Amino acid sequence: MKLTIFGATGRTGIQLVRQALEEGHDVTAVVRDPARLDVPACERLRVVTADVTDPAAVAPAVEGADAVLSALGPRGRGPTTICYDGVRAAIEAMGKAGVRRLVVCSAAGAFADAGDGLFTRYVVKPLILNPLLRDGFEDMRRCEREVRDSGLEWTHVRAPQLLDKEATGRYRTATDINLRGGRSISRADLAACMLGVIGDDDSIRHHVSVAY
Repeated sequence: MKLTIFGATGRTGIQLVRQALEEGHDVTAVVRDPARLDVPACERLRVVTADVTDPAAVAPAVEGADAVLSALGPRGRGPTTICYDGVRAAIEAMGKAGVRRLVVCSAAGAFADAGDGLFTRYVVKPLILNPLLRDGFEDMRRCEREVRDSGLEWTHVRAPQLLDKEATGRYRTATDINLRGGRSISRADLAACMLGVIGDDDSIRHHVSVAY
């Protein structure tokens, strides 16, 4: 498949690029600074330098893709709109290019539902995590709303705390509900999950929770 990856120089994005290439996909990595893309050169890897919030700038990267994946995320805890602005640009570019499949990384901590234990649902998330990570979580919620309203064939992959560890291949998933006790996952396993849902029609227009 031909995949376009936003946020390719982030720690999750690099995992996406590496694993996609290992699986034999053709990858277009959208970056602001090519020097930060810690991936060996490959004939199936194309690097496009662009402002990810500018639809016109990212249009060449999206053209001809079978799917677009976003690993965009905030750095630090201050005000941010990177997830929303980036996915909005991607959606506009995809609409003009006729690309339909979109997989977006999101945060399980930003959403509480019946899948959470009572303490997590009514104490940890609203009273601890959301005040601590308020700006980043609000950006991700806005991003998800924009994606849901896009009319595209989208999937949100919601992850808990991210770890910089090796892939295990042993993770749980749930559709449209949080995973009870799902506190962490490695970025490598998150990337594997995101790549795995691309061809899963049952995940289209749903969110998939992933965790150990």
